[in-house]
Amino acid sequence: MSNLSLFIGGKPSNSVIISFRIPYFTHWGQQILVCGSERVLGSWDVKKGLLLSPAHHGDELIWSGSLSVPAGFTCEYSYYVVDDKKNVIRWEAGKKRKMSLPDSAQHGQLLELHDLWQQLIGDISFGLISYATMTGSDDLVLRSAFKNVIFRSSGSLKIERPLESVQNVSDNEDSVVVQFRICCPNIEADTSVYVIGSPSKLGQWKTDGALKLSYADESVWVAESVIKKDEFPDMPWRGAGVAIPMFSLRSEADLGVGEFLDLKLLVDWSVDSGFHLVQLLPINDTSVHGMWWDSYPYSSLSVFALHPLYLRVQALSENLSEDIKQEIEQTRKDLDKKDVDYDATMAAKISIAKKIYAMEKETILDSDEFQNYFSENQEWLKPYAAFCFLRDFFETSDHSQWGRFSNFSKDKLEKLVSKESLHYDIIGFHYYIQFHLHKQLSEAAEYARKKGVVLKGDLPIGVDRNSVDTWVYPTLFRMNTSTGAPPDYFDKNGQNWGFPTYNWEEMSKDNYGWWRGRLSQEELEKEGIWDFNRLSRPYITQSLLQEKFGALWTVVASNFLNEYQKDHYEFKEDSNTEKKIAAKLKSCLERSIFLDSEDKLRRSLFDLIQASIWNNGNGMLSFSIHAESEAKTDPEDPKMFYPRFNLEDTLSFTSLDQHSPNVLKRLYYDYYFQRQEDLWRQNALKTLPALLNSSDMLACGEDLGLIPSCVHPVMQELGLIGLRIQRMPNEPELEFGIPSQYSYMTVCAPSCHDCSTLRAWWEEDEERRRKFFKAMLGSDMLPPDRCTPEIAHFILRQHVESPSMWAIFPLQDLLALKEEYTTRPAVEETINDPTNPKHYWRFRVHVTVESLKKDKELVSSIKDLIRSSGRSCPSSQDDEVQEAKLSKEAVKQQPANGGGQLKGATPKAAAVIA
Repeated sequence: MSNLSLFIGGKPSNSVIISFRIPYFTHWGQQILVCGSERVLGSWDVKKGLLLSPAHHGDELIWSGSLSVPAGFTCEYSYYVVDDKKNVIRWEAGKKRKMSLPDSAQHGQLLELHDLWQQLIGDISFGLISYATMTGSDDLVLRSAFKNVIFRSSGSLKIERPLESVQNVSDNEDSVVVQFRICCPNIEADTSVYVIGSPSKLGQWKTDGALKLSYADESVWVAESVIKKDEFPDMPWRGAGVAIPMFSLRSEADLGVGEFLDLKLLVDWSVDSGFHLVQLLPINDTSVHGMWWDSYPYSSLSVFALHPLYLRVQALSENLSEDIKQEIEQTRKDLDKKDVDYDATMAAKISIAKKIYAMEKETILDSDEFQNYFSENQEWLKPYAAFCFLRDFFETSDHSQWGRFSNFSKDKLEKLVSKESLHYDIIGFHYYIQFHLHKQLSEAAEYARKKGVVLKGDLPIGVDRNSVDTWVYPTLFRMNTSTGAPPDYFDKNGQNWGFPTYNWEEMSKDNYGWWRGRLSQEELEKEGIWDFNRLSRPYITQSLLQEKFGALWTVVASNFLNEYQKDHYEFKEDSNTEKKIAAKLKSCLERSIFLDSEDKLRRSLFDLIQASIWNNGNGMLSFSIHAESEAKTDPEDPKMFYPRFNLEDTLSFTSLDQHSPNVLKRLYYDYYFQRQEDLWRQNALKTLPALLNSSDMLACGEDLGLIPSCVHPVMQELGLIGLRIQRMPNEPELEFGIPSQYSYMTVCAPSCHDCSTLRAWWEEDEERRRKFFKAMLGSDMLPPDRCTPEIAHFILRQHVESPSMWAIFPLQDLLALKEEYTTRPAVEETINDPTNPKHYWRFRVHVTVESLKKDKELVSSIKDLIRSSGRSCPSSQDDEVQEAKLSKEAVKQQPANGGGQLKGATPKAAAVIA
């Protein structure tokens, strides 16, 4: 694989990972940062330094962080205590620390610095693993009066001497080079200094086997030793993964969509490529509308049921008739399309499954295996099957339209699912489908587990308002509100997901106290704000309507608006929510009232309804940051207000009088960024531990976009792993994230399902490409307009070499490593368009998993990236074959006297993670 340096006239260079580690106790809100003389460490600008992450090791609080540097790298550095804005609170005393790495360092080697805080005088340490000792209690001994007169310290050796033994460790991948350095200014240069420790090379705590240090210069003694890795504490584990939606996989056996059993093939490919993780989108049943709208994987029909879309019908029975086999094969050919045909695929699978069910339903439903499954899952399975029956019977999932079944009760449920009922055959079919989905997913998951691969799921935070859960547990949801997201990188207008919000009071029964965050009318009046109607209703003028709708403005006004004063309008009662607008617009289009597209008209009308600055109990509710924040509104109290998010961007704000804007902005920032902070933190620490403790799963939080400042400290406190996407940096001063500065407790990725792929992102904006090239390589040259394999390799390498616990890559970004997989237009590889609420989730990889498995060149290039970064790789069959081959070769080359060294071993040191 070529290196990106080909584009800037440089030569490929080895990359070494430097890991900083220092024990230090801080107060709440304080962090440790390392800053140094080189650009990667901020060029002595503390604001640009590397923030370290804390972790408890026994009674110690250890701060650590890593970055990637070239071999031969030399710099000075120091540690600082900073606040959450990187303002310096205190810094180390003593001289700047120095490091100098050898040019011979192997690519991907990890050099770990174990430092101690210099109270007044300290140490300088580096090495593949380096343990340092701090001595002295006063920085005065390094002043010239002591150094040059009293102690008369002198010497000719240079303190930044690089590790001399680094190149020798490559012959023994079970060992690491350790360089010890200690500063003792109050002893003579000819004094003997030793280090003892638990490793055998350090005497196993016996002085007669201690390692002797040599005097270097500046009162510093140095020694190096090759020590076995297993004699040191384990280094932080790092792994890599691949991300792909279940529906996007393509195999030779599937019927138009990825299926659970295809995961076994993907696991095989992942192991060969060096991945320990496969990440999927939600796989819950979303069959709400009975059409392609259900392709949206985050709108669950049930939080427990699996999606029939992912069923492999061939695996339902070992005794399929020839007719069914032929039907399956013909269906496979018909559905082998570029994209998922959701409607056709669902219809075909359900039709075939019903035929197989009719032949073997008694055998399956009476089996011990099914009975065990049913007894463990009946609490959700019975309501789910009953819901699906009623949905199909009434031809709608809107349970408010189900007559006497609209209100759920256990008595009604038991009658619906009774074996004596006339429709039990239909109920049993839904049991049957869920049972087989469970079996097929369990088979794939067990296969992955045995191969050392983790299946990482995505739990949808919301449920569809017409779902099993809102039917069975109506008091847990606020059906007149909906969740969403504020304007961010994904959508400048924000997103309304349409999910009902949770009724946290009902769920917790202890009143989370959101009312304390509300703004009262009296508070606003004290600030000289009196015109509440003006602030809390959409500000719609005739000129605005003309600007948005042109000649159609009068038709829009007559259908959706009332003129409450001259040239000022408000929405009619049948149009005063987004849901009502969508329904009425559809009716108008059916009557051919408008010629413009439904999507264009809907967006313009939604812009109008969001044009108010404040919301109150009698006004329209806007969607906000989190589901919890809906609880801060009080629909029953018209004197309670809350500010619309990004109020400065509303159409109304620019038309305010001179006094109001500054007052409203101040109250806005106070509301969202002051008074809410403590409430968010307190409630997070109440609710999240209960969720985390309910399972031993590794939990990750999506801390992207605009989030409260308390989020990261809370995640840190609870041990939650965060998410880092390079194009969406958490640091407001950066345009692009710097992977080498990510903290360990993160998952890093170049893209995700909600944004364009790496290839599409690179090719869609020339100016952004130039900025990225400048920021990441320091080059003013014009970058290539195509995301070539070399570009993809460089960006992926940035991520695998990051300190993040996990580096996870969308499969599309990995395919960009090879030219032959980039023939499909990049824009077609995007999974979701967050700006379109009716986006069709249908992307399919254009190559089968079987073909990818056979592509040894791609597999090898990916595995080389992961291995060279020091990340753990699962053991593959190829590895075992290679290991056996090397062992045989070593035996052949071994001298008769048993001496010599093993040749041909992979040149790795501490970069290898067990």
